[in-house]
Amino acid sequence: MKIYNSATHMKEDFKPNHPDIVKMYTCGPTVYHFAHIGNLRSYIMEDVLEKALRFEGYNVKRVMNITDVGHLASDADTGEDKMLKGARREHKSVMEIARFYTDAFFADCEKLNIKRPDVVEPATNCIEDYIRIITKLMDTGYAYFAGGNVYFDTSKLKKYYIFNDFEADDLDVGVREGVEEDTNKRNKNDFVLWFTKSKFEDQALKWDSPWGVGYPGWHIECSGISMKHLGEDLDIHCGGIDNAFPHHTNEIAQSESYLGHKWCNYWMHVHHLNTTSGKMSKSSGEFLTVSLLEEKGYDPLAYRFFCLQSHYRRNLVFSWENLDNAAAAYKKLVARVAALKDDPAAQADEAMLQTLKEKFDAAIGNDLNTSLAITAVYDALKADTDDKTKLAAIDAYDTVLGLSLRAAAEKLRAEEEKSDDTDPAVAALLEQRAAAKKAKNWAEADRIRDEVAAMGYRIIDTPQGPKAEKI
Repeated sequence: MKIYNSATHMKEDFKPNHPDIVKMYTCGPTVYHFAHIGNLRSYIMEDVLEKALRFEGYNVKRVMNITDVGHLASDADTGEDKMLKGARREHKSVMEIARFYTDAFFADCEKLNIKRPDVVEPATNCIEDYIRIITKLMDTGYAYFAGGNVYFDTSKLKKYYIFNDFEADDLDVGVREGVEEDTNKRNKNDFVLWFTKSKFEDQALKWDSPWGVGYPGWHIECSGISMKHLGEDLDIHCGGIDNAFPHHTNEIAQSESYLGHKWCNYWMHVHHLNTTSGKMSKSSGEFLTVSLLEEKGYDPLAYRFFCLQSHYRRNLVFSWENLDNAAAAYKKLVARVAALKDDPAAQADEAMLQTLKEKFDAAIGNDLNTSLAITAVYDALKADTDDKTKLAAIDAYDTVLGLSLRAAAEKLRAEEEKSDDTDPAVAALLEQRAAAKKAKNWAEADRIRDEVAAMGYRIIDTPQGPKAEKI
């Protein structure tokens, strides 16, 4: 299996540190709001990576953090904690916000067939781990106390910028336009390991530490959680491309200074989901969530399919038209799978099945080329072999792709087997609603849905279009 390593800018053969386990860490969400679908693109691709490793025969232990403290509004260690921002927005406690949005995040993941990592650790569970790491960094001269905070001293490193070859002044955190310089820092790129009450009197969550009552910086959290559950070496670390600097850069700096040796061998970064006007975010334009997609009648797995049609190292442009095309393609694919006959008495052609699996393996093992992996699905459907073998191949592929093709196909067949006794007036309304949705007239589509409900029917969106079911 080959993986593009962001740290070396090369596609490399994957070789784990230990023969019996692949140690994988993925940066989790800051649970102050719903995840938008741009965030979830990263988690979909990380899910595909984990499942691809398992498909290749590896045993994987995947750890993910939940950031419920310490992630400030600016990567320059300024602004209020995002969790506090969420609590103020909704007039709840920080922990209430964290619990609600953690549950919401995993509900979205379930709808998108994203496997829950083996270990999920909230940042607030590991305060002692951060204090232990910071204490050693202080003792060895890699960190210093100034103005009430503990900073990592980047001047102690031979090389600070890992993922890009910047000059020292190119990305000086804290001195960009609109960001006030932190005069406590010895060097402009130094970053905070521990904040105390001297800087943020209104911080909701605080703990005792050798440096005063305070809370951890965002970057130390991932290092501490990773080491707690995966030890002193890591095979793969994943995250969105916007985490490469400063978050992952700072993780490497503090982790390797603490450990005294290389920490992680492979870095995987998923590129942005953009709108036609730029990077998708919670603060710009329509806040696109999985729930919103469902409200507009889209199957969440159509969005997963949309993501898999593009390579994770390319920016992906979202538009409703592009999603419509993906949803239509997904529905047609499900229909083709539904047309296959699964004879329980038949046996798959093992030689042909192995050939089909090898083609899929060549695609997914080449730096997660999911678009070619989907092509392998279509090739299997067209293969000169029996339906039993085709279905066995698709089942194998779907352990990685996570598109629930067999389940969706079975659901489609069940719906088709039901007698169609829909009232003609309701059927006409279904056609009108489909036309309204195609025209992006969501208000009219919602009105028709309510009218159909008043007639005693529930509209169900299926891979082959809307159906009406008596309530």
